[in-house]
Amino acid sequence: MSHKEAQKAQEKSGGWYALDVEIEAGAQEAVEYALMEAGALGTETINNTVTGYFEAIPNRERVRNELFNALRIYDLPSSSVRNMNVREVAQRDWLEEWKQNWQPVEVGRFIIAPPWSVLSNTHDRLVIRIEPGMAFGTGTHETTRLCLQAIEKHFSGGSFLDVGTGTGILAIAAAKLRPEARITAFDTDEDAIAIARDNAKANNVRIEFHVGSVDEATASADLVCANLTADVIAGMMQTLVSLTCGKLVLSGILETQIDMVQAALHDCGISDFEVVQDGEWVALII
Repeated sequence: MSHKEAQKAQEKSGGWYALDVEIEAGAQEAVEYALMEAGALGTETINNTVTGYFEAIPNRERVRNELFNALRIYDLPSSSVRNMNVREVAQRDWLEEWKQNWQPVEVGRFIIAPPWSVLSNTHDRLVIRIEPGMAFGTGTHETTRLCLQAIEKHFSGGSFLDVGTGTGILAIAAAKLRPEARITAFDTDEDAIAIARDNAKANNVRIEFHVGSVDEATASADLVCANLTADVIAGMMQTLVSLTCGKLVLSGILETQIDMVQAALHDCGISDFEVVQDGEWVALII
């Protein structure tokens, strides 16, 4: 839930509708993602139940479709979701409760913190202010952490290309690390680009944002970062490789999906790459 969504939730009068989804172990992230895609303004997970909160009774067909898609992306069986139940819940002070649950995330030199967080001892640290949300790109997800680590280690300046920028966090990190560099970011979601622009402005960094996908006409970069999904990465591998002058970072890949990405790299004549891992997620550095 973004800060604006939380405010909207706080201002809403009357009740809410909670959709409780019972899950098997390992399906939490996929189900949280699906519920947000289905229109939930926020989620919480207790034991093996993920709850999504909706302004109106959720459309079960839409929820089922989003769950199916999310389980496919995460390479999980349909049996990962056991049961769904809708219930009405009373109004609560969402905003304050939600804000209390968020703490800054430290990844190397980077500190990712919500706008309201008061930080101390930030000497020689790079602070990135991002309004937390349930989607990728807030610094809490393993794929984002893997990319931030790779940026700190491998980006020495020049130019940086962020493919699938989301909240803009990776492009912002590159701009904070190397303020003199040319930073470019793409996303096919127009709303995501609008949010990323706001985040870049809040962090006082200069980034060139584009709505759409990269292609052969896109300017190449010294470091290209693509934090997407394994199937999307594999499908556009030739383009990603052709746009890379120095190093290519691929993330959003489950360890069970390495073979798919590796096959796409082999088709491009690449067999030498580094694999780094965080939990069940991996990033490839080429």
